[in-house]
Amino acid sequence: MGGGDIYISEPGIYDLSDQVLLDDNTALYFCAGSYIRRQNCPDGNGFVFINRGAYTRTYNKNIKICGLKLICNGIVSDAPSDKRPKTIIGLNGHLCFFYIKNLIIEDLECLDLPAKDFCIHICTFQNAVVERVRIEGKKDAVHFGRGDKFVVRHGIFKTFDDPIALNAHDYVTSNPEMGWIENGLIEDCYDLNDTDTVGFFCRILAGSWVDWYEGMQVQRSDTVVSNGRLYRVFMPPDGRIFTSLTQPTHEWGEQEYDGFVWAVVQNDVMYNCGCRNLHFKDIYLQKNRPTGLYILFDKDNWSRSYYPNSKAPVQENITFENLVVEGDIKSVVMSNTPVDNLRFVNCTLKNNTIRFANIGTEGAVYPKTNILLNGTYFKENVDLLLDCKDGTSANTVIANTMNESLETCITGDINIKAADIKINKA
Repeated sequence: MGGGDIYISEPGIYDLSDQVLLDDNTALYFCAGSYIRRQNCPDGNGFVFINRGAYTRTYNKNIKICGLKLICNGIVSDAPSDKRPKTIIGLNGHLCFFYIKNLIIEDLECLDLPAKDFCIHICTFQNAVVERVRIEGKKDAVHFGRGDKFVVRHGIFKTFDDPIALNAHDYVTSNPEMGWIENGLIEDCYDLNDTDTVGFFCRILAGSWVDWYEGMQVQRSDTVVSNGRLYRVFMPPDGRIFTSLTQPTHEWGEQEYDGFVWAVVQNDVMYNCGCRNLHFKDIYLQKNRPTGLYILFDKDNWSRSYYPNSKAPVQENITFENLVVEGDIKSVVMSNTPVDNLRFVNCTLKNNTIRFANIGTEGAVYPKTNILLNGTYFKENVDLLLDCKDGTSANTVIANTMNESLETCITGDINIKAADIKINKA
């Protein structure tokens, strides 16, 4: 679609078997009662909507989708491969935007998200707004890769996996590029309860890697810097470890070396990435989850986002304002990455713990985290408020607590600089 305002003005179900490429200065407006329903495409399934520049890594700008009601109908994109021109390694959504400036998605509804493919996938972006959305199903609702300045506002989510993923690093099949995600507002969002779950309301994922060297041990999704590019191991998540003896040097796509495949990710060299300057405001956690929000490094067969002895990024300046816990959540926030500052402002908590842990990989360094809890209301007694394990540490200020009398415990290397509640060291 080559630009201008396009109106779908007649109610009805519109079957769509092939993807729609969107160009600069294009706005789609869907009327009430109109639906897009996915169907299989005879020459392979791509996405529903994607910006044209995603295929050449050329920025598109000023794209808007308003009022879309999407019926996935069990259809997902084909597995990424150089032999499938519609797919892009790491791009994994129904609505995909890669190399995009000034994106707006408003009033979207999707109630049958399958177990593969995110609903919205945005990577390598500047200025993205996702507003007034309702997304239900089995996969991530809104999934971000690298980019700057974003808003997710007025969202209602009921997903088996993460409603919101801020994945600066990710599985090799789950983001097409890596880099810092910064300057974001997530506001007025609901994590509705459901019968089962995996993941977290929000996953805040960091990573780091090293220059390629002969004899290094690598696994799926490991990253190296080589020949002015980033390469990643593109193999199944089966736990195999490979010895890399041949430096990857190909300029594009996938190529096998030493019995496994390296895929080119990007040409701009960096050695780590994470998230910074994030503001969560008016967030309602109704779903029962072991952990509400996780600031993390992966460490499993799918990905280990901290490579041994690499320089770990410090995730920066994360604020939770009016975060309301309504479900059964053991750890409201957990981190196994370095974090500089966490602020909890006017939050409503239950018997929840804020936890810190070490990834347990050689070379990871964890500076002290500064934690502020200001204006907190606790709906229940709190058995353990703060927990720092495995060499992590924190400075903490607890002020303006709404409960008249509260007594709780902390564990680990935590310096309480000020507190208006009784703190016991376990």
